[in-house]
Amino acid sequence: MRTLSSYDPALPDVPRPVIARANDRPDGDYVATHRHERGQLLYGATGVVLVQTPQGAWLMPAGRGLWIPAGVDHAVQCFGPVRTENLYFPPGLVPMPDHCQVLAVPPLMRALIAEAVTLPAEYDDAGRDGAVMALILRELPRLVALPLSLPLPQEPRLARRCRAFLARPTAQDRLDDWAEAMGMSRRSFTRAFRRETGLSFVAWRQQACVLAAVPRLAAGEAVTSIALDMGYDNPAAFTTMFRRTLGTSPRAYLRR
Repeated sequence: MRTLSSYDPALPDVPRPVIARANDRPDGDYVATHRHERGQLLYGATGVVLVQTPQGAWLMPAGRGLWIPAGVDHAVQCFGPVRTENLYFPPGLVPMPDHCQVLAVPPLMRALIAEAVTLPAEYDDAGRDGAVMALILRELPRLVALPLSLPLPQEPRLARRCRAFLARPTAQDRLDDWAEAMGMSRRSFTRAFRRETGLSFVAWRQQACVLAAVPRLAAGEAVTSIALDMGYDNPAAFTTMFRRTLGTSPRAYLRR
């Protein structure tokens, strides 16, 4: 069940290149749409986080990070007890993309983030604390992007249908059904969908199923239950789709 968070997105006004802070949130916590004047690295120490923007959705399991550029409107949904450790950077300070990305976070960066959130807001920029933050600035552009995103169309009718599907995805939805509902021919719909999302309908549908499955897997739900609920004929078909998208099986992905 989704509950509105009391989280305050305002950041302390301190003359430092990196602002760090941690937040603990309960299962179902929902942070309404907001933005930051700084770019943000959102790191999930525990739980699973879903971030949605007007451009798409990004799923961040524990142990991963999410880059959110400055000025991007975004809402945050928590699955399970979530601890986030967040770093904020002035625009242009670090060579990062102008769009959101889920990122792999190696052990060195995890340790740096864990240390950063313990430091005072006005840390000694010329001492050890400043050296920790300086190393973060060097390591951040080295983080590798992961395929845990789902682009959303801008066309209003198609965007509404895609968001409704993301809330309860199923492998049984067919391209022809969507085209008919939109009052379009199969060919016109196929072209429009790819133009709006950059993906084929089937690839987008599979990606949506993966994004919906990861929080349920992290909560301990059985692969068989998830597979059947999403309309797959059997767990093997779901596992094949999952492996094709993320390069590993559901169980192996969570262990990793």
